[in-house]
Amino acid sequence: MGGDARRVLAHVHLQWFAAEDEGRTEEPSEYKLRKAREEGRVAKSPDLVSAIGLLLTSVTFAIIAPWWFGNLRDMLAWFLSVSTELDPVTDSGLMASAFFGYFIKLSLPLGIVGVAAAIFGNVLQIGLLFTVKPITPDFKRIVPRFGQFLQKTVFSIEGLFNLAKSIVKIAIIGGIAWTIVQAEMDRLLVLFAQPFWISLKLVGGMALKLVIATAVALLAFSVPDFLFQRRQFTEQMKMSLQEVKEERKMYEGDPTIKGRLRERMRELLTKNMAANVPKADVVVTNPTHYAVALEWNRETMVAPTVTAKGADEVALRIRKLASDNDVPIVENRPLARALYADVEIGQVIPDKYYQAIATVLSHVYAMRPEKARWTEAEAEAAAAGAEGSA
Repeated sequence: MGGDARRVLAHVHLQWFAAEDEGRTEEPSEYKLRKAREEGRVAKSPDLVSAIGLLLTSVTFAIIAPWWFGNLRDMLAWFLSVSTELDPVTDSGLMASAFFGYFIKLSLPLGIVGVAAAIFGNVLQIGLLFTVKPITPDFKRIVPRFGQFLQKTVFSIEGLFNLAKSIVKIAIIGGIAWTIVQAEMDRLLVLFAQPFWISLKLVGGMALKLVIATAVALLAFSVPDFLFQRRQFTEQMKMSLQEVKEERKMYEGDPTIKGRLRERMRELLTKNMAANVPKADVVVTNPTHYAVALEWNRETMVAPTVTAKGADEVALRIRKLASDNDVPIVENRPLARALYADVEIGQVIPDKYYQAIATVLSHVYAMRPEKARWTEAEAEAAAAGAEGSA
């Protein structure tokens, strides 16, 4: 017998006892946690919901017990009184309406409390969340996966924890029941000689004490279970390095898609050229192949900004718009080439061009003081700062 057991154990794959998600070493991202929540996958303890529901409904029953048993007695008395008068065939409607009337009256208070307790128990753990994803039919789950099932329910930390939890629950309920029965043993031994209602009251009271005490004990026991479920959920949500990279690429944007977006943005800005060029402070040209429009507004910009740029035909159009709107045009071949190559439309000029731009704007402002939005002193200070940082 011992040899057979050893042979069976030898065929148990040790991988069953390994971590469920090998290679998942990174903490879950906010995006993954949010998607899991939208799908109804959250960290919660069913034991906590059950314990709260059991406790609140049992306490409610203890409070309304006199009213509840009074209605139960009235129901039994009514059915017994009419049992010889009504015909079950011809008077079935009356009997059914009476039965459902008493049934709703007796069950509705406990049902309302039970539903409210279940909602409260879930909201207490996960907040307000409504989704039908967990109950959506999934035909992929029809095919059983016994290996995965055994790995998760038996050969895992979660399976061992659930087994230990079940044993502890049984021990708790058994201990509470033993304590309550021992306390009432003297009255139970003479119960056969007591009237029916006194016997019912004693047994019912003992059962209610057992339920309430068990609910309180399970409620206390569900707190560590909730903490364990949160830890397990975090472990299951962990990501591999590859998943982190893929999500970052998706979240930040694929380089190809980002390039297309930038191209689209340039197209939109080019279409707005007719509105941007007239507001420019100066247009720097090549003089024929390149044209770059610069605008500087101290209230909205941290430095001069490229508001339009173009080559060949577009450059010609920019110069035409600048000339028609009395915008100064300055020829500076190296600067025009550099700005066209290095600075996108809508971007501020880099620090390395401060000195050259300061010279151009100083020349423009000397000819047209009314457009001096960037004073010569500020330009020199910016240029000096750029040289110092270099």
